[in-house]
Amino acid sequence: MFRPLKILIGTKCPPTRCCSAFVSRMRFSNLQYVNRLKEDDEACAAALQNAHIFLFHRLSPLLQRTEHRTLRPTALVCSGTEPQNHRTTEESVLIGCSEENQAQFCLDVGKNILNPGSSLSWWPETLNVPVLQDPSPYEPDLCFLLQGQALLRWNQTSGFCSTTGQPTHRNRAGSQRVCSSSGIIYYPKMSPVVIVLVSDGKRCLLGRQSSFPRGMYSALAGFCDMGETLEETLRREVAEEVGLEVHSVSYSSSQHWPFPHSSFMMAFHASVSPAHTQVSCQLEDARWFSLEEITSALQVKTPPRRGDPPVVWLPPKHAIGNRLITEWADRQRRSSLSDTTEEDV
Repeated sequence: MFRPLKILIGTKCPPTRCCSAFVSRMRFSNLQYVNRLKEDDEACAAALQNAHIFLFHRLSPLLQRTEHRTLRPTALVCSGTEPQNHRTTEESVLIGCSEENQAQFCLDVGKNILNPGSSLSWWPETLNVPVLQDPSPYEPDLCFLLQGQALLRWNQTSGFCSTTGQPTHRNRAGSQRVCSSSGIIYYPKMSPVVIVLVSDGKRCLLGRQSSFPRGMYSALAGFCDMGETLEETLRREVAEEVGLEVHSVSYSSSQHWPFPHSSFMMAFHASVSPAHTQVSCQLEDARWFSLEEITSALQVKTPPRRGDPPVVWLPPKHAIGNRLITEWADRQRRSSLSDTTEEDV
């Protein structure tokens, strides 16, 4: 299907929205260009003629294993001279552009199974599985893969209007869909989720669900109910899952996560009274961890294999749960160092 196109290995991935460095990584002119492609179907179609197209197969990205044993996305390069079929032009979704304003798209080839070659392979659709097992090979490109997968999934599952039941039609960029009957415009949605690391001042509380890989613990998390504030969601989830009452809350950061169907993770630190730390658990397990235990768990880079002795391990470092735990550990070390300095004085 894509034989006329060229394979581009090691293409620079589109910038990721990560803290304040986003603007420095992507010039304002690039942002304007991407926005114009989203709003102008003709301009987007023209950009597709000379674009980089990253392939997925049933939401599994096409990755290449490099000589350094890492995994990198691969792109098909359109030169503008090859005829493009209907699927390429109608089902590709725009995800960004390069520094040279070359548009970058993702395309799910669906039932068209391609034989990518010896160094290329389709990775499992649930990207979180290999990420949890070994995130290091493709960590720099993870946000790019997740963005493309989420947008492809949204278009695949939003073919009908929830009000009229009539088909929806997407714009060329795949960034919105319009009901053919009522004209209602739909945009990709993310479900708000609160994730919180609870501390009693000396320890932090981690839990695990039965669906977690063996030995993995993380911060508590839950979806926001309709009408709830983030703080209300946080307090409710902590009370429901571990039976504790939160006293204070501080915001940490946020992250998009495409599982199960595009979640917007908002991370917090919360404290409870050291006098009331008895856990009443609705999870498979939840318990308090000391700084020493957390330090050891952060050093576990890969989960235990079958037959290995049990070990506690944490979400990979690109996950927001890991960020919360690392922040807490850093604060504890600074606090301990400060106490030691005061005693010496």
